[in-house]
Amino acid sequence: MDRLWAPWRMTYILAEADKRERGGCIFCDLPAAGAEQRRENLILSCGERVFVIMNRYPYNNGHLMVVPRRHVPDPAELPELDYRLLAELLRRTATALRSAVRPHGINLGMNLGRTAGAGIDEHCHFHLVPRWDGDTNFMPVVGGVKVVSEGLLETYDRLLPTIGRLAGEVEAELAGSARP
Repeated sequence: MDRLWAPWRMTYILAEADKRERGGCIFCDLPAAGAEQRRENLILSCGERVFVIMNRYPYNNGHLMVVPRRHVPDPAELPELDYRLLAELLRRTATALRSAVRPHGINLGMNLGRTAGAGIDEHCHFHLVPRWDGDTNFMPVVGGVKVVSEGLLETYDRLLPTIGRLAGEVEAELAGSARP
């Protein structure tokens, strides 16, 4: 068996285990930390009902998640307005992501339940993973390793101008000043 040395994962593993023991949820806790923590928490756009956050352990550069603020495991449990806001923010985020990083395609999806692959199964969220022709090269095929070629904060700074205001714009257009 080949082994990949990834000691940075232990911080994530222990933090996630601790959160599960405490009953915490990153999709509830990180936006609640406030605007001054958004860059550190990789939150690109945050409204009162929906937000866009970067995946701290991305499958590819620019891997984003679009998330409702309401803590539910399935989008079917969202009130109609929250669902509409989530869908519209997802649509606009995909468009902005195409503009910002120019991928050849985007994998878009939601895993409902741990068995379906959800790492955080108690709070539904969409994934947007930009893809480029040839982004699966010899490294994952031969070495079993994925190379992410840009740092998270560099990607954050590149995406922020394109995505930063989306949640607020969507909420202003669809919800007005409605509160969660």
